Amino acid sequence: MAKVVVIGAGFAGHTAALYLGDKLGKKHTVTVINRHDSFAYIPSWIWVSVGQMKPERTTFKLGPVYKRKNVYFIHGKATKVYPDEGQQFVEVEKANGDSTRVEYDYLLVATGPKLAFDATPGLGPDQGGNTYSICSLPHVTETRDKYLDYVERMKKGEKVKMVIGTGHGTSTCQGAAFEFITNVHKDLIKKGVRDKAELLWLSNETALGDFGVRGVLAKYKGKLTTSEEFISAVFKDAGIKSQVQTAVKSVDAEKIYWENYEGEEGETDYDFAMLIPKFSGQPIDYIGKDGSDISSKVVNAGGFVIVDGIYDLDYDTLERNPDAWPSQYQNPTYPNIFAAGIAFAPPGPISRPHKTPNGTPITAAPPRTGMVSGIIGRVVALNIIDLIKDGRMTHSERMSEMVAACIASMGNSLWDGSAATIVVHPVVPDMRRYPNEGGRDLFTTHMEMGLSGAWLKRMLHDTFIWKLRALPGWKIIPE
Repeated sequence: MAKVVVIGAGFAGHTAALYLGDKLGKKHTVTVINRHDSFAYIPSWIWVSVGQMKPERTTFKLGPVYKRKNVYFIHGKATKVYPDEGQQFVEVEKANGDSTRVEYDYLLVATGPKLAFDATPGLGPDQGGNTYSICSLPHVTETRDKYLDYVERMKKGEKVKMVIGTGHGTSTCQGAAFEFITNVHKDLIKKGVRDKAELLWLSNETALGDFGVRGVLAKYKGKLTTSEEFISAVFKDAGIKSQVQTAVKSVDAEKIYWENYEGEEGETDYDFAMLIPKFSGQPIDYIGKDGSDISSKVVNAGGFVIVDGIYDLDYDTLERNPDAWPSQYQNPTYPNIFAAGIAFAPPGPISRPHKTPNGTPITAAPPRTGMVSGIIGRVVALNIIDLIKDGRMTHSERMSEMVAACIASMGNSLWDGSAATIVVHPVVPDMRRYPNEGGRDLFTTHMEMGLSGAWLKRMLHDTFIWKLRALPGWKIIPE
């Protein structure tokens, strides 16, 4: 009987757990370890953050789902992994204060990120920080409350400057920040106070609409358009100012201090700021048989799990070699360890990296969330099933082959809301196959904006929560 352990129950880990439990749960042991006892549907937090949806509509308890799918659930935090042969187990601090060891034959690390607010002095809502976040549900509700407080102040005639974007030179998840600023814009219009707010987009992107994926070239209204043109038009219509190519260096109660591509340093006044932090890997110790630290065999310096990618390539070489991206997300030293979602180490950035004359890196990290996470979770789960049943893996999918769709809400109303719908194929541009199209298939890659996107985003909320609760027909809904 094989023992499979999944650390983390976000999009990647939970998706993997459903497939593993469905195929293996009755004959083998599948265990999920997660710090929270609920699944969170993060894409809909954007509506929670402006008070348009209640938090409980975005979560459900994991225990009942796993019980139906023959999966054991441990509510707790994985702290140590012992990967050497003969002693393969995970140490867990359970939520009730107890500790336990969970043995494994196959391990999937799908922890999601550590929110590295400390990488930018003064950033974040915790430990005396000065900014807000939409990266965890407690942060989202805190952001909502502060935002609505400022709305009330605007109703009394106060002018407010809001700065929204990224809070570090290597942050990712620009898409989430984009959704927040456009939903704030729409909500302020609805509340009749848009004229009281100055909105500034502050980002480490090389250009508007880059989103850490080297931008997108696609047909929009029958015309070949770049994502920079697309997002610039959105911001112009909304009266949103923008500053890109910028690394936030520190934040105090009144000012954001930054450095741009040219190495120029400056400061920006603000009243309210929501800035996405740098992400790093969750802190897990990897211990050898002799008690030594063997983390360097499993994770890189950032704490992300090393998998079957080609690392240490310069950017120009990486750009020309889409096969450098991992296909099966398997650690080369310990082949029974896999990683999915944000937990795996990418071979490098997708967008061109930049270092200022002062040596400050300003490079958007590769996004590995949402649909991408779900796809990778499924690939890894199916390969673990293969290994248990037949001893060989038959599934693979690189991000340089993967289709991904992003629906960025711009107001949740089904009557006057909107959304920017962007389909990208592949996520990582493949210049070998599509040298004249910016590395992407222009037949598949597409951008659209309008009310239909708002309906689609709302439909996906219900559809994916149905899928992720493993209700009837869940497997026919794609990741």
